[in-house]
Amino acid sequence: MSASALRRRPLRLLAISALALTATLPAATAAQAATPVPAPTAPAPTAPASSASGDATTYRPDAAAAGWLARQLVNGDHFESVFDGTAYPDQGLTIDAVLAFAAAGSADQAAARATAWLARPEILSGYLGDGTTEAYAGATAKLLLAAEVRGTAPSAFGGVDLPARLRSLLTPSGRFSDRSQWGDYSNAFGQSLALIALHRTPGGAPASAVDFLAAAQCADGGFPVAFGQATCTSDTDATALAAQALAATGRSAKAKAGLDWLTAHQNTDGGFAAAGATASNANSTGLATAALLPGGRFISGLKGWSSLVKLQQGCSADPAVRGAVAYDASGFNPANAARATAQAVLGLSGQGLAGLSAHGARPSAPTLACPAPAARP
Repeated sequence: MSASALRRRPLRLLAISALALTATLPAATAAQAATPVPAPTAPAPTAPASSASGDATTYRPDAAAAGWLARQLVNGDHFESVFDGTAYPDQGLTIDAVLAFAAAGSADQAAARATAWLARPEILSGYLGDGTTEAYAGATAKLLLAAEVRGTAPSAFGGVDLPARLRSLLTPSGRFSDRSQWGDYSNAFGQSLALIALHRTPGGAPASAVDFLAAAQCADGGFPVAFGQATCTSDTDATALAAQALAATGRSAKAKAGLDWLTAHQNTDGGFAAAGATASNANSTGLATAALLPGGRFISGLKGWSSLVKLQQGCSADPAVRGAVAYDASGFNPANAARATAQAVLGLSGQGLAGLSAHGARPSAPTLACPAPAARP
């Protein structure tokens, strides 16, 4: 896709999950964040000490990851993606970060700045479309969810009534579809986010939209990314989101089948692979874990949690990357670390999107608590 086309079509990058967590997740020590660990059984304390930057230090993997992520924001309020040497504002990744900050209950100051950036007219229209000739379902659903999580009035976000805009994109079939001269790129990610976000509104999620997603389930219990394909091919990320959306909207049997599919497709290292791949990655593992733990699949969920901890950069890493989560076991790559970390935080926190809230989040962006280096004699 050309750079000019990218300016016309917003980046559609996901964020994640759906029920209230019923078990307390363990915390990892600084050493565990750098080395493989068995599934722990009790939480470790959060260190209250301050770092040189004024941010608190923490042993919690999710908070440490969110703190690192906050420090990567361009100008302190957004993310960018680079194509052909040119940087473009990345609203999708910025929303992923806002959701991650809420899930970790930290970096609230950074989340507030990012939310204000998203509400700027030129940023908003570039992501959602102008609302008339151009309106994008997945982007609108994702931003609506972020506004709800932040406690910002979604009916007046940057001058846009997000719930009304999203409902205007509901087709007679029950599918939320793009209205665009460039075609319809809506998919199961956007459909699931739309159900989760609208379920949180007074009007609830439209029954026809819930039926549409439920009917898209593959025979094996998973969900595809694209609708209407000749062969229904289940995808980890799409299944994780769809299971959460259907659980939130009362389709427990469909949600259970989706969680069954995820459990059956978990790798031996506890992680999950992208469609067509075999190696575990932090993005898919974060999304799947954030569905499994709230869904009551604690054994599979804790395996996923442990696999994410093993990808986190610990005290043996360069201080500049401590707390970040590598995309996969091949090692830390700054090109994909922000997106991997944002989605990993959801799994590390075990939070679900249906009840996710930034209320009570700590303002600071914590750093990973590491022992002070030994003084030289």
